[in-house]
Amino acid sequence: MLNRANGLLDANWSLHDLRHTASYRMARDPELPLTDVQWVLGHRLITTTQIYLPSSEDEVITNVLAHHARQARRRENPPPQPVAPGYDPAALTNLFGRPVS
Repeated sequence: MLNRANGLLDANWSLHDLRHTASYRMARDPELPLTDVQWVLGHRLITTTQIYLPSSEDEVITNVLAHHARQARRRENPPPQPVAPGYDPAALTNLFGRPVS
């Protein structure tokens, strides 16, 4: 059947190509655990199954923009520095009028 389809479509698909396509679609389904895909494919290691999870260009751009936004927020609101050893936090609160972490 695959040979006939290849002939009609002037294609060169193989059963491995079909397995790869099915694997990619299963791995990208958020309702199907990757461990289930691993079992279906017969992979010993989950890392072998993870090759079917590449990020799309849009996902990479979204993730990088989110990273830069987080970095900007951290620069604008840096976390408070811990109180140095030897200082009494209560005394610093009295001095600065707010709790010091």
